[in-house]
Amino acid sequence: MAVRRVVPNLKSQDLNSHREFYGLLGFEEVMNHGWIATLASPTTPTAQISVMTADRTAPVDPDLSIEVDDVDAAYAAVLTTGAEVLHPLQDEDWGVRRFLVRDPDGRVINVLGHHR
Repeated sequence: MAVRRVVPNLKSQDLNSHREFYGLLGFEEVMNHGWIATLASPTTPTAQISVMTADRTAPVDPDLSIEVDDVDAAYAAVLTTGAEVLHPLQDEDWGVRRFLVRDPDGRVINVLGHHR
């Protein structure tokens, strides 16, 4: 399994102000679903920041997103550890397959892969 990107998820009720602020640092909006927007560097597309009001389908908001090339294998590996899964593996209607799990310090990690 390989990691494709790691994205911090910032909580905010004002997605536009973050787009403007991080735009000053060279980020451009690459996705906006109204409740989550992702900003990326045009020269290094995997350098990203997401800003969200609240997660639309999960019971908690993730602190960090990790995209992997095989989310099913990641889920199977996590299940063997007894880690707290907060949102089971499922396909989301915006094109990702994901699950949410707590890391050892209690942070919520969104582990995802894109639909094939």
